[in-house]
Amino acid sequence: MDHYQKIYAQRALEYQRMIAVEDVDNNLQAALNEIASWETKTILDLGSGTGRFPLLFKDKASEFIGLDLSHAMLLESADLQSQLQIHWPLVQADMRGLPVGNQCADIVIAGWAIGHLRSWFDPGWEQQVTRILKEMHRAVKPHGVLIICETLGTGSLTAQPPSQELAEYYDWLEDDWQFSRKVIATDYQFRDVHQAIAYTEFFFGPGLSDLIRTNGWSRLPEWTGIWSKHI
Repeated sequence: MDHYQKIYAQRALEYQRMIAVEDVDNNLQAALNEIASWETKTILDLGSGTGRFPLLFKDKASEFIGLDLSHAMLLESADLQSQLQIHWPLVQADMRGLPVGNQCADIVIAGWAIGHLRSWFDPGWEQQVTRILKEMHRAVKPHGVLIICETLGTGSLTAQPPSQELAEYYDWLEDDWQFSRKVIATDYQFRDVHQAIAYTEFFFGPGLSDLIRTNGWSRLPEWTGIWSKHI
C-alpha cells in the first residue's frame, strides 16, 4: 500500500478537511460549467472520495452516483451527506470494472484518481488506464461528456506536471485518446501559515511544508488540469 492508498484508507477525515478550503476562487465549478451543462443530468463520479463533485453541484438538479475503491472515503462522504441532509448513491467499486450498464450517464468524471495508476502500475500503466477509459466510454451516453481532473502542481507558481511520469500520462490522454486540456488555478486559502502546514503535510509531505514556511503562504498556490472529451 503506497502513501496515497494509506491516506484514502485511514485519513479520510483529514483529507476532507484539506480539500474543503481548496479552490478559494471557485474556478473549478466555473470551468466545469463551461465544459458541460450539469442540470438535470446523470453524473457518474469515479474516485468520488468524500464527494467533492456532488457537493460542488449540490444546488443543481442533477443525479450523482459516487464510486470509490476506498470504504473509508465513502463513509466520510456518507457522513457529509447526513450533515447536509442531501443524498447521492455510493458504490464501492474499481474504476477498471464499473458495476453499471452501458450508456447510463450523461457525464462521467474522474477527479484526481486515475493519475495514481501511473505510479502504481509501472510498467504497464497504459493497459490499466486503458481499462478505465474504455469503461468511461462504455458508460457515457451518446452526446455525453468525459472529464478527467488531475494535478498540475501544488506549491508551484506555474502550472506544470509534478513529474515526468505524469507529463507522459497527460500527453497520452491528448495524443492517443483525443482529450482536450484546460488549466485552472485551485489555490487553497488557510487562516495562516501554521494552519496551511497542519492541513497539508500529511498529504504532500515536509517538502511542501518547508516551501510554505519560506514563502509565508497562507494562500497555497495550486494548479489543476481538466481534460474533457465530448462523445
